[in-house]
Amino acid sequence: MMTTEQMEAMLEDDEQQLYEHFRIEVDKGQEPLRIDKFLFEHMQHSSRNRIQKAADAGFVHVNERPVKSNYKVRAGDIITLMLDRPHYDTTIQPEDIPLDVVYEDDELMVVNKAAGMVVHPGCGNFSGTLVNAVAWHLRHLPSYDPNDPEVGLVHRIDKDTSGLIVVAKTPDAKSRLGVQFFNKTSRRTYLALVWGNFTDDEGRIEGNIGRDPKDRLRMTVFPPDSEYGKPAVTHYRVVERFGYTTLVECRLETGRTHQIRAHMRHIGHPLFGDERYGGTEILRGERSSTYKAFISNCFKLCPRQALHAQTLGFDHPVTRKPMDFTSPLPADMAALIDKWRGYIKGFQGEIKES
Repeated sequence: MMTTEQMEAMLEDDEQQLYEHFRIEVDKGQEPLRIDKFLFEHMQHSSRNRIQKAADAGFVHVNERPVKSNYKVRAGDIITLMLDRPHYDTTIQPEDIPLDVVYEDDELMVVNKAAGMVVHPGCGNFSGTLVNAVAWHLRHLPSYDPNDPEVGLVHRIDKDTSGLIVVAKTPDAKSRLGVQFFNKTSRRTYLALVWGNFTDDEGRIEGNIGRDPKDRLRMTVFPPDSEYGKPAVTHYRVVERFGYTTLVECRLETGRTHQIRAHMRHIGHPLFGDERYGGTEILRGERSSTYKAFISNCFKLCPRQALHAQTLGFDHPVTRKPMDFTSPLPADMAALIDKWRGYIKGFQGEIKES
């Protein structure tokens, strides 16, 4: 028989407190669909297997009752993910992290972000981000609250992309700058080293960008007239050719998540070193051990996707004067490109890759 203490412990376990981590109401007109599939399509950073395990553990609730993974959702259902631990506190705290401030005035600041720095807390990166660093930099400015969405970052770039970002200090500045980004009147160019050679010196890539149903951490390209994804346009211009790779300048007409990375992969030219989009494979070139060693050394020189937000331009939110900034290539990308220049210079044969 169980002791009194064991019975009390069992009751405590049965009545464990659960905390809401996710909530969604099923749209009207939704056809019956397994809840694990439904949540997989609506939760960006979870696999279907993890959702099934959460349901089996009693953590997936519909209308306040736990359900199994084969439950079929219906219009109007309130679905919640209830876990046995509190939601992580996402309050942004100032952190003394060095910042490369390119420009600053009472309305805004332009920062040159280093590769490897996460821009905003989330997805396991709750400290050490650019937002934490900006909060420290502006800690003596009473009007700047890093937890107020009406101030702060106007746009974002990926963790392993280096380059320029603008931060708004006031709600008016963020609103006016945001309108420029929305209306595509801001000016942004990126430098990217991509696999392969281009037939033309310049071109235009158009295709909707949405989350890849096979990999929720990756974006993919759908036809421009597709009902999936959001419209996206990237213009590119060849800057320098290295036979098996090409340095290109990319100008964004839109600003979708992973836009350049997804668009370049879509046309068969993944970014060099971009693991998520296949750029860490040897996609062009020879099979010799010497060439493989060369590529391996290139990856070590620049252990990330070779993408740099080089220029940023916009009209000042108060003076309305055009402002344009340029960031030099960081040391890792500069070394990588120099290495390819040296390879081409010493190459005796004719490279015909495309």
